[in-house]
Amino acid sequence: MSSIRIAGAQSISVAGNIAANVQTHLEFIAAARLAHVNLLVFPELSLCGYELPMLQACVLRADDSRLAALREMAFEAKMTVVVGAPVFNGAGMPPAIGAITFFPDRTHSIYQKQHLHPGEEIFASKGDVVSNNSPLHGESYSLAICADTAHETHAENAAKSGATLYLAGVLVSEAGYAADSAKMQQYATSHQLGVLMANHGGPSGGYASAGKSAFWAPGGKLVVQAPATGNALVVASHDSGTWSGEAISIDY
Repeated sequence: MSSIRIAGAQSISVAGNIAANVQTHLEFIAAARLAHVNLLVFPELSLCGYELPMLQACVLRADDSRLAALREMAFEAKMTVVVGAPVFNGAGMPPAIGAITFFPDRTHSIYQKQHLHPGEEIFASKGDVVSNNSPLHGESYSLAICADTAHETHAENAAKSGATLYLAGVLVSEAGYAADSAKMQQYATSHQLGVLMANHGGPSGGYASAGKSAFWAPGGKLVVQAPATGNALVVASHDSGTWSGEAISIDY
């Protein structure tokens, strides 16, 4: 049986302030390292906030010098770290809403959001449809970004391609949380996926985030959920065939 510890970083972003948000990310990675986490996922657009008019000004590449400390800490902690940022999507195109993954061997990958929320198309472009499965400690995970999870085919395709974990960085408001979390649980049930939702810990882009980041085990059982908003690390552990979890408050 595989043994793995994954976590959602329920962080709070400062609008458009990449330097400040990098520091927040470093605090979360340090806390995750103490919790022996193998993979850490941040919310949608965590490095700039869900600030659609700012996306173009906040475009980041994986090798951007401003992200050097994140790359180095992922290496030092031997942790896979997934951060949210607008990313380049071709000349003359608006940026894509991306998830940049830093691996412990100093390599990286970029996933681009496939399904845009109404209104996002003014500021962002869709990513190319590609499989984004990656192996980790006997599991295989597939990434999703917010509105991707509103389309069951996205989770279904992840499962069909061999993923055992479906990891989503999101911005989900209080008004949308009940419906969105029910979908996540449904995917865990119907596609036998472990489903992680990393939500913002505070307001962003004019939306009041619900927080309540969570993990559902394959079969649909809610394993762990942050109690509310605020900085928190939601950790899910798989050992000897059993999932367990804990929510850790982060103070810095």
